[in-house]
Amino acid sequence: MSDGRGDVWVEAGFTELARSGVEGVRVEVLAKNLGVTKGGFYRRFADRAALLDTMLERWREGRAAAIAQQTSLDGQEPRERLKALIQLYSERLNPEGMAIELAIRQWARTDEAASAAVASVDEARLKHVGELYRATGLATEEADAQAFLFYCFIFGQSLLFVERGPRKRSQLVAKSAEKLLD
Repeated sequence: MSDGRGDVWVEAGFTELARSGVEGVRVEVLAKNLGVTKGGFYRRFADRAALLDTMLERWREGRAAAIAQQTSLDGQEPRERLKALIQLYSERLNPEGMAIELAIRQWARTDEAASAAVASVDEARLKHVGELYRATGLATEEADAQAFLFYCFIFGQSLLFVERGPRKRSQLVAKSAEKLLD
């Protein structure tokens, strides 16, 4: 996949996945969106399944690398790193990234490969955040429970609509984050 030729198709696949789910990721649709013929696709991928496999692998590797980098202490205290991570995921909303995440999770409900990719990403996320909580002095079981709550919060808050505006939302997120750091 490092030859670069398939990258445009993979990116177009993610854009369509975010827009209409895995059902929308079809060669004809992607070619139309890219303004090219299907021939270029078939020079790079054997079929749609090969594209979908590449997309899952790219997502899995990207999410695992992201959480490893985001939880690296780099001289910071574990609580400060956790606080920065909460801010990263709650203050800087990434609608397309979240749409891709949700589409892949929906896809995982009916597809073994997608399910395995999601399980792998979740495992990496919980492992790395659990390590941060252990570094604060928590026992393994407690740290793992905190990591689980952390992710329930991160994903849950991104899905909730707070009617009282962005300022109220950020205050609520900040107060909730304090609870995760106690």
